Amino acid sequence: MANSPLTTNQIRGFLAAWGGWALDGMDSFIYALVLVPALRELLPRSGISADQSNVGFYGGLLFALFLVGWGFSLLWGPIADRFGRVRTLMLTILCYSLFTFLGAFARDVWMLAAFRFLAGIGIGGEWSMGGTFIAEELPEDRRKLAAGLMQTGYYVGIFIAAIINYFVGARYGWRAMFLVGGTPALLVAFIRLGVNESKRWQDRIAEVGHQWTMRNAFAALFSSEYRRLTILNSTYLLISITGLWAGSVYVPTAVSQLAVRAGFSETQGVRLASYGTILLAIGTILGCIVLPYLAEMLGRRLALGMYFAVMALFIWLAFGYVFYLKSHALGAFMVCLFFLGLGGANFAMYTLWLPEQYSTECRASAFAFATSSGRFVGAGITFLVGAGVSYFHTIGTPVALTALAFVVGLFLLPFGKETKGQTLPA
Repeated sequence: MANSPLTTNQIRGFLAAWGGWALDGMDSFIYALVLVPALRELLPRSGISADQSNVGFYGGLLFALFLVGWGFSLLWGPIADRFGRVRTLMLTILCYSLFTFLGAFARDVWMLAAFRFLAGIGIGGEWSMGGTFIAEELPEDRRKLAAGLMQTGYYVGIFIAAIINYFVGARYGWRAMFLVGGTPALLVAFIRLGVNESKRWQDRIAEVGHQWTMRNAFAALFSSEYRRLTILNSTYLLISITGLWAGSVYVPTAVSQLAVRAGFSETQGVRLASYGTILLAIGTILGCIVLPYLAEMLGRRLALGMYFAVMALFIWLAFGYVFYLKSHALGAFMVCLFFLGLGGANFAMYTLWLPEQYSTECRASAFAFATSSGRFVGAGITFLVGAGVSYFHTIGTPVALTALAFVVGLFLLPFGKETKGQTLPA
């Protein structure tokens, strides 16, 4: 059977959501790329020595503050439920564009920390707004694949950031990178002129009228109808967030250390770390594309369980075993990175699955809450893993222990709501 034709608004809306998420990824990765040179300049201006330990500590602190900002992005959900997905999507893009741009003018580490916190609020909101819009606007036979494809945008953004760093950052420095990070604001003009609100949202708000408020939208998440789902979905997201430490944060460091151990220079190690990040991103993009098909064949819970199992296995294998091999560790670790990327595509499941579990009145609130609330705990995990690295004097064992979160997830998945074969609720 042929797929339903797409309207101009559906095509532009998908491109806007995908583009926003790609530029989201670009802005996020820009920080990772410029972290060390930025802190080396800003720490002395803040009266702090820019030695290696302080760069590591304050880098982790800024990352934690960014995650806290992402956690506060749950506030966008009720706004979108009341005032519209497209309007709120534009606001989230403006938010993270503005505060990434302002990072170029940071005079000390505390100013940069404030800008990263505020940028996190915008970055966290774009995913939930774009995902909600796609779910509501695209035809039923198109939205599932679109959910997987949208998630690829974030990793395309990582490639874009790497290219920009090669041509801009290497020549003009870290402040120029933050200036470029403000360009996503231009996407707002495209959205404003070419994308209309989803008809489903417009029809529903016309039906409910004045009873539809931000307060009611958020409160519905903890009603008897949705409370259990909200707790479970937020827990699943927290488990996925825990995998970030193995799936992205510590990957460059691990590859660099393995490269030096294998006899490469530090410069070569940095280059190999970039290759490892690219390999991880390629695996994730492929995993996002395949995920909708697996979800339709196996159901949402079993498909997500497969991704959780891959993460549990390869986090332990990569950081708990391969990282400590006496020989050939680098090559084997690179192979593991591809599979960590595949498993890391589990985030795409939430773009597909979460909208199927809630009605239009509270869909954006549910998406934003589930994908953002766990970031507060994630900020704490930043310090927990860091403390583990300090205690064990290695990144291998502490990161490997994060695999346990996915084991817990496998036991919790049977309690989730299976929505295979069901249409999007009204």
